[in-house]
Amino acid sequence: MKVIQHLILTMHIIVSLIYPRQHKTSIHQEQLKKFKNKPSPVADKVPVKTGLDILLDEKINILKNKSIALVTNHTGIDHTGIPNYKRLMGTKDVKIEVIFSPEHGLFGEASAGEKISYNKIKTDLPKIISLYGKIRKPTNEMLSGVDIIIYDIQDIGSRFYTYITTLGLVMEAAGERKIPVLVLDRPNPIRGDIIEGPILDTNFRTFVGYYPIPIRYGGTIGDLAQKIIKEKWISPIPELTVIPIQGWEKNYWFDETDLIWVAPSPNIPDLETAIIYPGMCLIEGTNISEGRGTPSPFKWVGAPWIDGIDLSQKLNKLDLPGVVFIPKSFVPISIPGKSENPKHKEKKCGGVEIQITNRNIYNSVKSGVIMLFTLYELNKEKIKFHEKHLNRLWGNDNLLNSIRSGQTVDNFLLGL
Repeated sequence: MKVIQHLILTMHIIVSLIYPRQHKTSIHQEQLKKFKNKPSPVADKVPVKTGLDILLDEKINILKNKSIALVTNHTGIDHTGIPNYKRLMGTKDVKIEVIFSPEHGLFGEASAGEKISYNKIKTDLPKIISLYGKIRKPTNEMLSGVDIIIYDIQDIGSRFYTYITTLGLVMEAAGERKIPVLVLDRPNPIRGDIIEGPILDTNFRTFVGYYPIPIRYGGTIGDLAQKIIKEKWISPIPELTVIPIQGWEKNYWFDETDLIWVAPSPNIPDLETAIIYPGMCLIEGTNISEGRGTPSPFKWVGAPWIDGIDLSQKLNKLDLPGVVFIPKSFVPISIPGKSENPKHKEKKCGGVEIQITNRNIYNSVKSGVIMLFTLYELNKEKIKFHEKHLNRLWGNDNLLNSIRSGQTVDNFLLGL
């Protein structure tokens, strides 16, 4: 803990030397007090078995002599880190007919929005079909001969993470062909007991928002699959079985378990980024960089015209729970497989780094909203909104309309 405090203090001293604005940097010194109460790192890990582990250890007979369609990616690993398809391919009388992959590909190799085809790629695996391209829902031909569909992907608990849309589309296809669906449950890495943000208005339904759920929706992927059936958000309804997790509770963070962390997508490298993502992903709906093309996507926010000192001071004066904002300069670059053409590519951006001091009280979505209002207040002439994208991320047009109309952020947040 002392090392962390020393590093933060050193950083602020350097900032104060580079930017001699002592009347402002004193606010940063006040923010350092938050680090004194920062929770200690998790020491004891809770043993957890995912749905995949339980399937392999206890229920594998349900797959014997069946032809399987496996919906998965690089996150579908067992307790020792072995991919699910390798485990299943090595099991007697179990046959994988086809593997379907979501956005970012089977191996997590593609950046956001990048289309993938496995037609010309030679592997020792069964046929691989991407469900992120022209076809996002399995066709009858793709499911020919399939007896059961298994879904096993690690989600991060945010509505606009497209893996959950793929889940719904696969379930619809299964319902149409009367193929049963087996969902192998995994923990919600950012806890399953925290709900944040508005419920999606179905008039704004898109691939990045498919269900009327909050931005940070709580529960697990298995819980969501069951809710999809219960609320009849898809049609027709397939036969669904969820193999639940053992040992995990909804108030656990991922790093409190003994499970192996795998970056669920190229720009979510660690758990802290996953916690920040539900709020700071809203920056995608502007011409301001959300940190893609840097080592810290979603943790770094900025643009060439932003004064990082002013922005950080404005945000820190609000004393938001569990977070501080540090002035940051960065240059987005093209990173193959992560960000091919980031905003403000190869231009020096001023901005802030978001640092969580207490994740248990940090409100990701409210912090993202406050960031947007503050950026607009400080940069009205420069900021531009990608209206359709911001609205579909937020789930309605209230946020953008409120910012443009001059409503205060406090009044807007009262309605959440």
